[in-house]
Amino acid sequence: MRPMSSFPGRLIDGARSRARGAVRAGLLCLVGLPVGAASLLITSALALPPVPVPTENPITEPKRVLGKMLFFDEQLSSSDVMSCATCHVARRGGADDRIARHPGDDLILNTPDDVQGSAGIIRSDIANAFQRDPVFGVSPQITDRAANTNINAAFAPTLFWDGRSTGTFRDPQTNAVLIAVGGALESQAIAPILNNVEMAHAGFSWADVTTKLARVKPLALATDLPADVAAARAARPSYAQLFQAAFGDSAITPARVAMAIATYQRTLISDQTPFDAFRAGNPNAITPAQLNGFNQFQAHRCNVCHTPAQDVFTDHSFRNIGLRPIAEDNGRQGVTGNAADRGQFKVPTLRNVTLKRTFMHNGQFTTLQQVLQFYARAPGAPVQQADNRDPVMNQIVPLPPQDSQAIIDFLGALTDPRVANGTFPFDAPTLFVNRAADRSVIVGGGVAGAGGLVPQIIVQAPSMVGNSGYRIGLANATGGAGARLGVSRRAPVNGRITPDWQFAPITTSGTGNGAGMATQQWALSTTNVQPGEVLWAQWQVTDAAATGGVALSAVAQIRMFCGSLGCDCDPIDFNRDGLYPDDNDLVDFLQVLAGGTCPTPTDPSMPACDIDFNNDGLFPDDTDLVSFLAQLAGGAC
Repeated sequence: MRPMSSFPGRLIDGARSRARGAVRAGLLCLVGLPVGAASLLITSALALPPVPVPTENPITEPKRVLGKMLFFDEQLSSSDVMSCATCHVARRGGADDRIARHPGDDLILNTPDDVQGSAGIIRSDIANAFQRDPVFGVSPQITDRAANTNINAAFAPTLFWDGRSTGTFRDPQTNAVLIAVGGALESQAIAPILNNVEMAHAGFSWADVTTKLARVKPLALATDLPADVAAARAARPSYAQLFQAAFGDSAITPARVAMAIATYQRTLISDQTPFDAFRAGNPNAITPAQLNGFNQFQAHRCNVCHTPAQDVFTDHSFRNIGLRPIAEDNGRQGVTGNAADRGQFKVPTLRNVTLKRTFMHNGQFTTLQQVLQFYARAPGAPVQQADNRDPVMNQIVPLPPQDSQAIIDFLGALTDPRVANGTFPFDAPTLFVNRAADRSVIVGGGVAGAGGLVPQIIVQAPSMVGNSGYRIGLANATGGAGARLGVSRRAPVNGRITPDWQFAPITTSGTGNGAGMATQQWALSTTNVQPGEVLWAQWQVTDAAATGGVALSAVAQIRMFCGSLGCDCDPIDFNRDGLYPDDNDLVDFLQVLAGGTCPTPTDPSMPACDIDFNNDGLFPDDTDLVSFLAQLAGGAC
């Protein structure tokens, strides 16, 4: 840490940096970066060092905005409910906005070894059918470490708490080195996508990822898109087109996915805090209390690890501070195999730390007061947790309460208002999981079966028209029993639906009371559901122990919604011969229109006669005929 007397020299350095920044801005304009992106690097020259960018993955505007879209797209997961942004929320300092508890090694909740991690997906098998997890059952799995911030991560030589993402980025498919040095962001970005806890069902492959991206509409599940994202998607409404603009051809590869996301993250530079303004020469940018806190921060040796030099507020080292016994998590040793690294974890930046909900690699603390109370017990931890504890802990000067509060006041000066308020470049769309109006809800009902257990219905997936991966799960049923999902267009009465149709029977997995599970896959399309339509679903399970021999799950209310690019209608294959629409479809349809019987669908994958896509409940009628003839003539439905 430079002494206060060095600030005039820092200001001179800042002037020189601003001049260099102006030149850099001119170069950015030449390569086509937007003013916003240029200003990011100009302002970073005032305090933080220049953003390191590997030569193998230069920043371009098409690549940045593609990376931003991928970062927020829940369709990047196999479940359609997880994105990178689900666990990295700017308004929470780039960390998780949710509190999710992992029971730790003892598998018992609310004991000292619990971890505040991130909620991922419900465990699912290679066919994307729900599975019961030994720890989490049919609830979302929880990661065994807290999500670290992705803001200013561009400055870190390695990423993750244990540093397993290194600067050498290898092609996920060929293992060829694509970035020799400085590719930690690329290495990190690719890791969660195939992780079976975070984003992927078992066996989910890179071929599955790239095939899916080629098929889906970018950010279809998100609403309230930021201006830059909305403009890019309007100009290029498919991922193939977006990859074409970013990389020169339309090939969608996992390496390019990582490079695009990393490019976006290199623009997430937080350098406009009150402390940055203070360091740049504005003595009134921070309060006297915050200045006192800065002095206490140094006096108590917090700056040994959270180095203010170059204003990064971390030395990027790995240290064991004696937080928990090493047996619970050996940290860096799990990567290096070196016994000297046991129990070590990455020193995090303190920028925007006041926005976070949990602290430390295991989320052990939920307030900064708790964090400083831990350090106030210098040398930091009970004797039984002292194995391989870093000698730096002995340098921490004990913290009286008034000094702790002063340090917390100072940490508030490290909050960037753009991060706290979610403004560019930290702006974000509204994700599906954050929109209550579009999520399915359980409305009650149910009849117990064997063991007095009521079968459980699982309705986590987004009911977006066009979602070919939509699924409804069943749990807590009798193993080896027959189960059938019914769907009704009418609200339940006394906790039961009267199905308008039922899917084919399924035999539940497992053996014994409550062990049975099943998953009904349902490709949602305008041949079987209508935008805005509200449906009710309920499982029926054959069970001799149930009243009437049938156990019932609770009822789920499901609203079909269009994605943010709207709902495409599906080509009408009225007679289901694989040719659509053709003359035979027209003949069959006209026969029904002339007074024939409208076929009653046995499951929702069959077309209904009401095909005018206005959900008028009249079928078939003249508007249905107009819709049909428009498709037959090659027009839009």
